Amino acid sequence: MDDYLSGFTALLVQYDVLGAFWTNIQLTFWGALLALVVGTVLAVMRISPLVSLDWAGTTYVNLVRNTPLTVIMTFLVLGVWTQLGVQLSSDFNLNFFILAVIGLGLYHAAFVCEAIRSGVNTVPVGQAEAARAIGLPFTAAARMIVLPQAFRGAVAPLGNTLIALLKNSTVAAAASVTGETAGTMKTMIEFQPNYIWEIFLTFAIGYVILVIPIGLATTWLSNRLAVKR
Repeated sequence: MDDYLSGFTALLVQYDVLGAFWTNIQLTFWGALLALVVGTVLAVMRISPLVSLDWAGTTYVNLVRNTPLTVIMTFLVLGVWTQLGVQLSSDFNLNFFILAVIGLGLYHAAFVCEAIRSGVNTVPVGQAEAARAIGLPFTAAARMIVLPQAFRGAVAPLGNTLIALLKNSTVAAAASVTGETAGTMKTMIEFQPNYIWEIFLTFAIGYVILVIPIGLATTWLSNRLAVKR
């Protein structure tokens, strides 16, 4: 039994499981930042009084949200990098990492947009009307009045989107990212099938450990920032 456990421990060290999780955490962090920026812009477009902006934002959300993330990742690698020859870094592996971050960010931006738009619906209509009454243009009203309150109401759905992004970061394997959890687990099972259940449980527990704090934090923050009406 001791030999079995020591062998499994050595296996975890050999394949750097902690490093694999760290790669996915980095993918999640940078992907979340990109998704937040793009998603906020899309949300502003969708609540804009300009029909063309509303149409463009709606088209992006409906198109991207209904496209499998694997397809987007594959397009970035085979289309943007291979066919168009777009190289984002001189470092070969970093180039794929950046492409994966772009894919994760652009895909989840559609969900961030809808989360923020749901927060906009919690803002009383009278506040936007009051902003227009004192002469504030749409962009100023959105930036100073609507969006700050919308983010407070969108904490919970944004947290759910972050959790989905963390789990979807495993799809980075489709973008040829090396050292992430999905590829590492696959390699470990291929070469050490006698530890298949232990390997699977290790990665499953790892994601549970990462996801539960995010869920608890967003629930607490959502309750703390909720506007009492």
